[in-house]
Amino acid sequence: MDLLHNFMNIVAPPTSFITLLFFLPPYLFFKSILSILGSIFSEDLAGKVVLITGASSGIGEHLAYQYAKKGANLVLVARRVSRLQEVADTARDYGSPNVLVIQADVSKVDDCKRFVDEAVNHFGRLDHLVNNAGIASVCMFEDSPDITNFAPIMDTNFWGAVYPTYYAVPHLRQNKGKIVVMASAGGWLAVPRMSFYNASKAAVINFFEALRVEFGPDIKITIATPGYIESELTQGKFLSKEGQMEVDQEMRDVQIGPVPVLLAEKSAKGIVNSVRRGERYVTEPSWFKVTYLWKVFCPEVLEWWFRLLLLTEPGTSHREALNKKILDVTGAKNILYPASIQTPELKAD
Repeated sequence: MDLLHNFMNIVAPPTSFITLLFFLPPYLFFKSILSILGSIFSEDLAGKVVLITGASSGIGEHLAYQYAKKGANLVLVARRVSRLQEVADTARDYGSPNVLVIQADVSKVDDCKRFVDEAVNHFGRLDHLVNNAGIASVCMFEDSPDITNFAPIMDTNFWGAVYPTYYAVPHLRQNKGKIVVMASAGGWLAVPRMSFYNASKAAVINFFEALRVEFGPDIKITIATPGYIESELTQGKFLSKEGQMEVDQEMRDVQIGPVPVLLAEKSAKGIVNSVRRGERYVTEPSWFKVTYLWKVFCPEVLEWWFRLLLLTEPGTSHREALNKKILDVTGAKNILYPASIQTPELKAD
C-alpha cells in the first residue's frame, strides 16, 4: 500500500498538470458558450414562487425587490414582521403580484417546516428557495468568556439554510426549481475576529456543493459569495463576545477598513441575474474573486496582510488597528461606504 501511495505521489501531480493543459482551453470555451446561452435564454420569473429568508433588510430585502421587478410571487421570511410588511408593500409596488409575509426564526427547525408548508399551501408550488438569513460575530477566539455564546452563528448561518432546504426539496424537485445560497467570501478568507462566521460560511459552501452533486439537474444551486455589501453587518451589527447583538461602528471600521462597500441593490441585481442564467457561483462585487486567487496561491501573504492591517499589539485597543487608522486619516469612509451604513439607525435586537 505504501508503495502505491509513493507511486501516486510521483505520478499524480505532473499527470494532472499535463491533463489540465489540454483540458482547460476547451473546457473554458464550452463554459463561455454556456454563459452566452444563459444570458440569451435567461429564466422568466413571472409567476414563479420565490421564498426568501432574512428578507427584512440588506441583501435579502433587495433580492425581494429584484424578484418583484421580474413579476415573481414572493414569500418573505424574517423575525421582524413589521419590517417585513414594509418590504412586502414596496415589493408589490415594484410589480410582485402576490406577497406572503411569514414571521419565523430559521434557527428553529419547526419554524422552517412551517413557513415552507405555508408557502406551498398558499401558492401551490415553490420555484426558488433563497437561503439568505445570517448573522455575524466579531471576537478574538481567546477573548471569548464562554465559547457557547457563538453557537447562534452556526444555528442561523448553517442550520438556518439546511432546515428550509430539507423541507423545500420535494417541492423544488417537482418544478425543477432552484436554490440560492447566500454564503460569503468569508468562506475562503480567514479574517481574524470572524472565525466563527468564516467557518459557518465555509460549511454552507461545502454543504451545498455536495447537494449540487446529489440533486444533479433536478434542482440547480447558485452559491453567492459576496464581499463587503451594504447590510446590517457592514453597518456594524455583530454578535458580541458576551453573546449579545450589538452595534459597533468602530469595530466595523477595523474589520472593513478602506475597502469599498457595494450597494445592496446592485449586489442583489447581479445575484438574481446570475440565478436566472443558471450560474453555479456568483461573487459581488466581481472583483472580490481575486481574493480567492491570493488564498490559493499565496496564503502566507494574505495571512501576513491581515495581521498587519487588523491586529494590534497585546494590551492595545483593537481601535488602534492600521486598517482603522488609514480609514480615519484619509477620510475614505465618506467615499467608500454608502451613506446608509455610515450613520445607521440600528437596534441591537
